[in-house]
Amino acid sequence: MNQHHESTGPADEQQITLRGPAELADALPYLMGFHPNDSVVMVALHGGRGRFGGRLRLGIPQSPEEWAPAAEQLAECLVKGSERRGERPDAIVIFLCQDPAEGESGSGLMERLRPLAQLLRTACGALDVPVLEALCISDGRYWSYCCPDARCCPAEGNRMAMPGTSVMAAAAAYAGIQVRGSLREMETRLAPLKTSAAAEQQHALDSAGAELMPRLLDDEGREEVARETLDLARRLMKRLREAPVAVPSARDIDDDRLIGHDEAAAMILGLQDRETRDRAAEWMEGQEADSALRLWRALSRRCVAPYEEHAAAPLTLAGWVAWSMGDEPSARVALGLALRTDPAYTFAQLLHEACNQGLDPETLRRCLRGERSARTGRRGHRTDRGVRPRAGRPTAPRRKKAPSGPGRPGSPGARRRSGRAAPSRRASDGER
Repeated sequence: MNQHHESTGPADEQQITLRGPAELADALPYLMGFHPNDSVVMVALHGGRGRFGGRLRLGIPQSPEEWAPAAEQLAECLVKGSERRGERPDAIVIFLCQDPAEGESGSGLMERLRPLAQLLRTACGALDVPVLEALCISDGRYWSYCCPDARCCPAEGNRMAMPGTSVMAAAAAYAGIQVRGSLREMETRLAPLKTSAAAEQQHALDSAGAELMPRLLDDEGREEVARETLDLARRLMKRLREAPVAVPSARDIDDDRLIGHDEAAAMILGLQDRETRDRAAEWMEGQEADSALRLWRALSRRCVAPYEEHAAAPLTLAGWVAWSMGDEPSARVALGLALRTDPAYTFAQLLHEACNQGLDPETLRRCLRGERSARTGRRGHRTDRGVRPRAGRPTAPRRKKAPSGPGRPGSPGARRRSGRAAPSRRASDGER
């Protein structure tokens, strides 16, 4: 079970009319920015015309015993979060997305998930918000839990529209909205390597840990490691930036080839220092941002067993840069994986909450720019070791302007010194 919720606020919108379950089912990946796998998705609707509002995703709990509390929490998160943004939902649409298990049919899966759909509908009703539609999407077909008419909703389900042929697909293409593949595919490109290179990377991490640990326990040595880490990061970003352009499907493979195992190990361990990580967060815009994002993704893939927990730092940096660049779906996936890796990773918690609440990343960008400028001005006068970006919640964030028309949709121990907050299973507004 993915224990972290994921929600989004409304995005800039254009007028689109969706008629019936078929078009709702087809609209889901455009609402989320990816095809959700093994997920409960809930979308708030506002006004008489059903304008899309906040949306929330949770991995389907594996145990049916978890369904009732999960349903209550999800309904409360969506309704209360919408209220905090200034508009209580008038209705909700629910999607249950899962592939059939081995030997299971799509219709069998639909019936297996029917109690979860009913619990979600009941939880929403208890908050006086009706569920307009509840759909199961599986194996290229969809089923409605709300329609009893077999003439339009047969037991075998209805086939999904061919990709790119619906009104939502046309509107998304016109608006430049991208669907980045499936959630599973997006998580895979950030997952630890499973190839033969994983053993070499583990050996490099073992060796780097034995060399760096004594230095990290000494203040002067820690400052030296921080400088080395940031200098290495700059060299690697330059190498990635100057490499020949690869086709998108091969870019991750090419990036992995450009970074040596020893280099990756030194970077991964160096980023476990909070202040070093926060300095690295300053590469967040312009030409720096693209190469930094590629580096953080590559380092996430190098956190092989038994170093998986070290991935929280590069995953959080990847999420931050993606959010700063306007790619909210990729940001939520990276930050969700960081929190899955370490639920108490404070930087990821704060960024994820801010992203989910629809806050403007410019507030944090200004803070980081100010820290960089102030540090540059002090250079030569005093050490800048104690100065670090304040990566907490902005004190006066600006929210994205709520649209008025119908929907264009839009987390280890002392070695990391990251600072922790007590984890909570209840999210205030969406995925933490």
